[in-house]
Amino acid sequence: MQQPMTRPGHPVMKSYEQYAEMLYRIALVHLGSRQDAEEATQDTFIKLMEKAPVFKDDEHQKAWLIRVITNHCKNLLGRGWRKREVKLEGVEPVTADNPEELAVLQLVLSLPVKVKTVIHLYYYEDYPVQEISRILQISESAVKMRLQRGRQLLRLELEGAETE
Repeated sequence: MQQPMTRPGHPVMKSYEQYAEMLYRIALVHLGSRQDAEEATQDTFIKLMEKAPVFKDDEHQKAWLIRVITNHCKNLLGRGWRKREVKLEGVEPVTADNPEELAVLQLVLSLPVKVKTVIHLYYYEDYPVQEISRILQISESAVKMRLQRGRQLLRLELEGAETE
């Protein structure tokens, strides 16, 4: 008899307990909405259950999950209905512990998708450049360029905010 996937101790449940929070944060950075981030996280674990890939180790699984949720978020952002979506005025989709953190987080959220993915993995998830390169399947020099571009964009925004 096969064990249901939702039972404690099942490999999918262990993965969910281990990586769900990190994947949610990655989706939140991409999508900027709690509801969308929760849905993207759920969809990622559904793909894990459906595809049931074989992983070499935990790091391989973690990299696969990050790649899946990143691609899923890109697909969601590219859909036509989402481009026509109207944000409600006054709704604050993300929070932070203090106003400065919130301001920086909102700036990170406003970066282009390619740049904010790398910035999030480097600064919020503490991945080294080599690991980000492996996870996103891009060269280390591309990671470094996106980090540099992200820092420049953030610096310009922060300097602009100070002069206002």
